[in-house]
Amino acid sequence: MRNYPTDSPQAMGRLVALTLMADGAIDASELKLLDHTDSIHRLGLNEESFDKVIHELCDDMLTSAHRTLSGHLELDVKSIDLLLAEVQHPLLQKQVLRMMLDVVNADRELSGGEAVLVAEAMKLWEINLHEVADSSVPSLSTRTRRHYEHAHA
Repeated sequence: MRNYPTDSPQAMGRLVALTLMADGAIDASELKLLDHTDSIHRLGLNEESFDKVIHELCDDMLTSAHRTLSGHLELDVKSIDLLLAEVQHPLLQKQVLRMMLDVVNADRELSGGEAVLVAEAMKLWEINLHEVADSSVPSLSTRTRRHYEHAHA
């Protein structure tokens, strides 16, 4: 795998790209989410530079990844750790992990590859899930909460 400078937009973008491919295919809902949330630009990349990162990741995976019996390419945990280690600033780690979680949740399915990648990021970066919880999810209104509590009392 090629190396990117520590905390660079490319290093962060590669982790988002790896998350896109962790379930074996890039889903349209995942790309739509990245576009809707302006995630690529928030990483410091434009569409062209993110496409380049994706292509470089694909090239690297063809030479570095293990091919499963089903034909999928998989990275081992050591290789994943090397990619994660290129993002060292705690705030950037949280930003990237939040984007990774958004990608994972976009299609409402959690694959084994996605689970391994997210769990490894949380472990290596020592981030708890509550530290990157999506605060944009609306909370229950007081009326709805009272109704729920009454119905389940």
